Amino acid sequence: MLAMTCSATVLGIDAHPVSVEVDLQLGVPKFYTVGLAETAVREGAERVRAAIKNSGFDFPGRVVTVNLAPADIRKDGSALDLPIAVALLAATGQMPEDRLPGLMFIGELSLDGALRPVRGALSVAALAAKLKCRALVVPRENAPEASVVRGITVIPVESLAQVVRFVAGEIQIPPAQPEPEPPAAPAAQVDLQDIKGQEHAKRALEVAAAGGHNILLIGPPGAGKTMLARRLPTILPPLNFDEALETSKVHSVLGLLPRRGGLLRERPFRAPHHTLSDAGLIGGGAIPKPGEVSLATNGVLFLDELPEFQRNVLEVLRQPLEDGQVTISRAAVSLTYPSRFMLVAAMNPCPCGYLGDAYHECTCPVEQIRRYRSRISGPLLDRIDIQVEVGAVRYRDLADTRRGEDSVTVRKRVVAARELQGRRFQKSGLHTNARMTPALRREHCALDKEAERLLERVVDRLGLSARAYDRIVKVGRTIADLDGATVIGAAHLAEAVQYRSLDRPLRQEAA
Repeated sequence: MLAMTCSATVLGIDAHPVSVEVDLQLGVPKFYTVGLAETAVREGAERVRAAIKNSGFDFPGRVVTVNLAPADIRKDGSALDLPIAVALLAATGQMPEDRLPGLMFIGELSLDGALRPVRGALSVAALAAKLKCRALVVPRENAPEASVVRGITVIPVESLAQVVRFVAGEIQIPPAQPEPEPPAAPAAQVDLQDIKGQEHAKRALEVAAAGGHNILLIGPPGAGKTMLARRLPTILPPLNFDEALETSKVHSVLGLLPRRGGLLRERPFRAPHHTLSDAGLIGGGAIPKPGEVSLATNGVLFLDELPEFQRNVLEVLRQPLEDGQVTISRAAVSLTYPSRFMLVAAMNPCPCGYLGDAYHECTCPVEQIRRYRSRISGPLLDRIDIQVEVGAVRYRDLADTRRGEDSVTVRKRVVAARELQGRRFQKSGLHTNARMTPALRREHCALDKEAERLLERVVDRLGLSARAYDRIVKVGRTIADLDGATVIGAAHLAEAVQYRSLDRPLRQEAA
């Protein structure tokens, strides 16, 4: 006796179809699972056995062979429990097999037959829609995230017995409906106008948000670097559907989506501690899981106290920053995860933190400062477009009762600049100035004569690398976009040059 059901397994953030075939033969009762099944899948045999018996069905006293095809793709996790149980019941004639085609099943079984939620339901729903399945049957807790995918009917179920009755046509289960759009965020959340003073830093944050540029904040303790970083998401454009879907997929495969929330509606803000390992940052494991750079996709990755991170950890950032994706290779599998995020880093200017501070004397020798800064490699610094100094806040700024621009006002300018870039790069598939290729930069970053002369003097005097030159021009393009200018002028370029604090010789700062 042979029966088959349709399911899926998640590798990376994408789901791959899996055909679950069950064959029964006479012989000493035994349960075999073949088809490159990992430990969690093989252990599912005991969950399936107990769930079938405790749901009031008969478990066959025969040799049971479960084949998970295709056999060259690894299957991991507990999501295949339900399709295995359904195929087994169909093979024994306890449920109609002719009603299974067009249905896809995922779900973990408890010993009493109840269904538990699984990871990656959003990716599986996207696959089911692509394959034009008739319906996707999922645990009720997974229904909110699966139902946001267009083009697939999602059936929420609570137990194996309910699944059997649904397939047999004995009961009707209303399809899950997408969760309504959440209400607007309350005005009490963090806002850019909470920050006193720091107008130069807030302007740099606006430029970074408008062009998708990475930014490094350099200043003494208590200057407000962390406050600035945490308010960056409030001025970024809202997530569109494609961005929300991609970001939610990453969180779904790790089980981090809210159980009743559907898609993520706000840009992620990830702020890992400096004791983070390189595997925690970019992802890892025998079957690689996404790391912080992928969890921050379409959002912000904030690295506070940047020089305190291990150098090998920081160096693995170079590929994700450059390519917008990270590939993790292991002996078993090689997976690629998205990593299109904005990097926001913060650091003190020296070990004591008071280099250049007007109110405290720096006690660090120049050589010690040089060693401290050398923890961040030149190639990594070159990939950070904006490096801005955040000075100590003066008393008159702290005591000023007037409130500056709020995040809503700044966001409007950022959104307008992003829309201009969207029209500019419509045919290239890019969205921000920070992602411009050299060819696009030559096409869209025209400088006027005065700006060209200024840039030549700056490059020659500071000895900038080709990548730093490229970054300055891109930031100048973003500043011009905020002004609505078609050509990059000297004023735009001069502001962009000011955002390269670490390119100045150290002796000038220590003087």
